[in-house]
Amino acid sequence: MTQPPPAEGSRLPWQAIPAHLRARVESLLGGSVQSAHTQPGGFSPGVAARLTLRTGRRAFVKAVGDLNPDSPDLHRAEARIAAALPAQTPAPRFLGCVDADGWVILAYEDVDGRQPAQPWRRQELTRVLDAIADLAAALTPAPIEAPPAATRYRHVGRGWQDLAAAAARGADDLVGLAPWARDRLEELATLERNRWAAAVSGTTLAHGDVRADNILLTRGRVLFVDWPWACLAPRWFDLVAMLPSVAMQGGPPPEQVLAVHRVARGADPDDVTTAVAALAGVWTFLGRRPDPPGLPTLRAFQRAQAVVALDWLAQRLAFASSRLGLG
Repeated sequence: MTQPPPAEGSRLPWQAIPAHLRARVESLLGGSVQSAHTQPGGFSPGVAARLTLRTGRRAFVKAVGDLNPDSPDLHRAEARIAAALPAQTPAPRFLGCVDADGWVILAYEDVDGRQPAQPWRRQELTRVLDAIADLAAALTPAPIEAPPAATRYRHVGRGWQDLAAAAARGADDLVGLAPWARDRLEELATLERNRWAAAVSGTTLAHGDVRADNILLTRGRVLFVDWPWACLAPRWFDLVAMLPSVAMQGGPPPEQVLAVHRVARGADPDDVTTAVAALAGVWTFLGRRPDPPGLPTLRAFQRAQAVVALDWLAQRLAFASSRLGLG
């Protein structure tokens, strides 16, 4: 099996944060930092460090400056969500935020846990899949306000439309796109346009970006970290969005998991197919774009997810094309 691209970005050390802002974080945490260890997982182009204070307290800090124009607002969105999550949410406890001088710094309790092993191990995947169901149950109905999934993302639900528009103006020659998807590009764009908003309407607070690098396994719990994309969606949304990355990282095919998972019971199959189409579309479109500033590894990860999602979409469309108005 080809080794999937790592879900890791270009990290900065704790010391990259200006000294006066580090002092504000220390004040927030109640002690000076004795040691800081950078954590590699995730794509954020900034600091991700586990801190040990001279008091013995530990914390996890993530911070961004101006390396990527979108990252500060994502951190601000995460701060708002993290501060509002109910205490019973399986997520690290939020300790506070410092937002000053172009830096947004978030502090959390440090969790004695680790990310799931890659490639996936069956026992760990089973734990995570069970936790996905528990998460949906705990956050339905949504306990806090959040934007709907249909409008939360800039490109999800628009990928095929954006790709069709780029092709029409000569900005994308579609070279390398799966032939069946190229031949049905306008149909896929129409599917997004007509069905995406209704397909992902729901009352569950979804994490919105569940992947192995956004999960921590502790001895007794599964915790979900990094919540900037939280949104209102159907109960099955997080599962469907996660499954392409699971298959890419050595897990079972998406449809095999979906068919037996309890959050998918009662889901409208055409709504699920529409969501799979949207995910395949956004990863296909973005995977063909240049690397965004400060995120040199993101596009490769998106392209690898697109391969799995396109295969999954082709499988589902074989049974749903007539109902969805596709040829």
